[in-house]
Amino acid sequence: MEQFRFFTAGDSHGKGLIVIVEGMVAGLALGVEYINKELKRRQQGYGRSPRMEIEDDKVEIMSGIYHGLTTGSPIALFIPNRDWRETEPVTCPRPGHADLAGATKYGLKDIRPIMERASARETAARVAAGAVAKRFLEEFGLAIHSHTIAIGDRRLKSDKPVDWHQVESSPVRCADAKAEKEMMIAIDEAKASGDTLGGILEVAATGIPIGLGSHVHWDRRLDGRIAQAIMSINAVKGVEIGSGFTLARLKGSQAHDIIEPSSEGASLPWRHSTNRAGGIEGGISNGEDIIIRAAVKPIATLANPLSSIDLRSGKTAKAHYERSDICVVPAAGVIAEAMLGVILADACLEKFGGDNLRESLANYHNYLSNIS
Repeated sequence: MEQFRFFTAGDSHGKGLIVIVEGMVAGLALGVEYINKELKRRQQGYGRSPRMEIEDDKVEIMSGIYHGLTTGSPIALFIPNRDWRETEPVTCPRPGHADLAGATKYGLKDIRPIMERASARETAARVAAGAVAKRFLEEFGLAIHSHTIAIGDRRLKSDKPVDWHQVESSPVRCADAKAEKEMMIAIDEAKASGDTLGGILEVAATGIPIGLGSHVHWDRRLDGRIAQAIMSINAVKGVEIGSGFTLARLKGSQAHDIIEPSSEGASLPWRHSTNRAGGIEGGISNGEDIIIRAAVKPIATLANPLSSIDLRSGKTAKAHYERSDICVVPAAGVIAEAMLGVILADACLEKFGGDNLRESLANYHNYLSNIS
């Protein structure tokens, strides 16, 4: 079975974004409505740029889907940009952005080509690719959700089970109304001072079968593949799986998940009493929910710009500013769902194979019957 993967092309203010998804089996029901719903979720969130009021992301299916079913061929998708135009040169790089490193690497004095491609606008294409993956995973009973843990120093303090319906209706994708209000106040305060805010998001994947990934080679470890995918998202500077960094402060007797018999009628004869491992042990899914958290730094484009230099004159100048978000943590959660979906879809196809959906599902159910 070929690898499930995707490629994107396009710029922030170009005519649009292109994504090619390859490796998807034939026979999966998938339409534009499903993909557009995911694109809409990415555009929402308190603190987003006014551009989100201009763009109304809608995908055009160019190939790979015939009469509502995938064909097994590469899937080509196009997302037009409403806000596309000829742009002016930019010579003052923003601290914290790809501007300076990219312009230096490619020998440019105008950072516009770097900022156009490094822009988080590209993540709309990722979400479209992730929608294909998430739709495939649904056939296996897998679901992926995200919510906001913190924005700035305002943090979710509740340890109640997450109400995903509440999250989807929240402007900051927070499950607690009190924390939601505090997060929105923090965003307003940052906006008033010309600043930006980061935070922490959490992604949870449920219904995961035991056995995805492998311990035998470094690049097949599921946790490593997930970490790379999440770290590739714009502004993400840290990733943890399960209890992550908290485990470093504990003794072994406190850190690991005890294995105990399951209740009668469970699909497996054993279970873990806790899930500090975040659903992955030794690079392999262990049957528990996969829990990922990511630290998102504040956006580098500030209405009150930091000091920089002009690449052409070499003199001190204010960093470039153009319309930008104040906080992207809620949207980053949706993007993280997409990236986790891509990795899990690839891992499922790697494990269960098949050229069409019926074959993959038959292999999956046969596997489950052999381990139960």
